[in-house]
Amino acid sequence: MTNHFSRRDFMLATASLGAAGLPFSAHAQSGYPDRPIRVVVPFAPGGDGDIMARYWAKAAQPLSGYTLVIDNKAGAGGAIGAIEVARAKPDGYTLLLGTSTTQIVNPLASAKPQYDGLKDFTMVSMVSANPTCVVVHPSLPVNSLKELVALARAQPGKLSYGSAGAGTITNLTGELFKYVGGKLNITHVAYRGGGPAMADVIAGHLQMGTPIMSSAVLAHHRAGRIRILAINSPKRLKAAPDIATAVEAGFDEMQVLVFNALFAPAGTPRPALDALRNLGKKVLADASFVADVEKAGAELLILNDQDKFMRDEMARWSRLIKEMDFKIEA
Repeated sequence: MTNHFSRRDFMLATASLGAAGLPFSAHAQSGYPDRPIRVVVPFAPGGDGDIMARYWAKAAQPLSGYTLVIDNKAGAGGAIGAIEVARAKPDGYTLLLGTSTTQIVNPLASAKPQYDGLKDFTMVSMVSANPTCVVVHPSLPVNSLKELVALARAQPGKLSYGSAGAGTITNLTGELFKYVGGKLNITHVAYRGGGPAMADVIAGHLQMGTPIMSSAVLAHHRAGRIRILAINSPKRLKAAPDIATAVEAGFDEMQVLVFNALFAPAGTPRPALDALRNLGKKVLADASFVADVEKAGAELLILNDQDKFMRDEMARWSRLIKEMDFKIEA
C-alpha cells in the first residue's frame, strides 16, 4: 500500500501515539482509563494490520483523550501476539488488533491451538475489512478463474501461488481456490509477508498470488504488472467496479473477507468495554479515518451484531477448513 502515501512518513507521524499522547482530561476523572492502553499488533510494522491499527489510534486519540500505545508482537502468523492478549489481565488496558488470520484461521487450523478465537476475546470495534483476490502474472494466458482452472488441470503441478505465509488468510485463499476448482494441483509457496509474495508475482517468479485487495494491488493491476482475475467478495468493490467477483464467475464459496478489528481479553469489565465500543463508533464515523481507510484500498464494515458476525465467520470457516483438510503444523 505504498503507492498512495509514504509509509515512512506515516510511521514517523504515528510512532509517538503512546509516548506523547493527549491528556486524559475527563476520562481520568471517571476512573477509566487512568493509564495508557496498549494495542498489540501481532504483525511487523508497516503491514496492512499495523497501518490500520495506527489509523484507528490516530483518529481515536483526539476523539477521546486516551493514550494509545502500538506494540508490535510479530510471529507465528500472528499467534504470538494473540496468545499474549488472550492471557493478559482483562482490565481494558490491553487490546489486540485481531484479523481473520489470528481470530479464525489460526485457532481452527493449528495442530495445537493455544487459544480460542471466540471464547478468549471480546470484539471492541471493527477497524476495516477487505476481500482477498486471485492475481496472475500477465504472461499467464488466462483472463478468468475458469480459464485458470482449465490451465491448472492441463498442467498439474506446474503452477505455483505465493501467500503471506503458511496459515495466513492468503494461504487459506489459495487452498480454497484449489479446493473449489476441483482439488487442483497447484504448489503453495509461503513468504514472510504479502509484500515479498507480490513482488515475486510481479517479477514473474510466481505465476499466481492470492493477496488481500488493496490500493497497491489495484495499482499494479492498472499498470499491467499483474492481472486480477477476480475479487473474492459477494459484490464488486467501489474502488474497482470493473473487476468481477469470484461469485460472478460461478465460484460461490470463494468469499474471503479479511477483517481488522480490536479485541479485548474475555472478562474485560463492562464499563471499559462500553467506553471502548463507544469510542469505536465515533472512530468509524470520523471523516479523516474513513478517508485514510479508503485511501489504503480498504472499506468500512459496520456491524449491528459483532458477536454474531464472529460466530458466523467461525462456523463457515470451520466447515470449509474441515472439508479442505487445511492444517497448520506446529
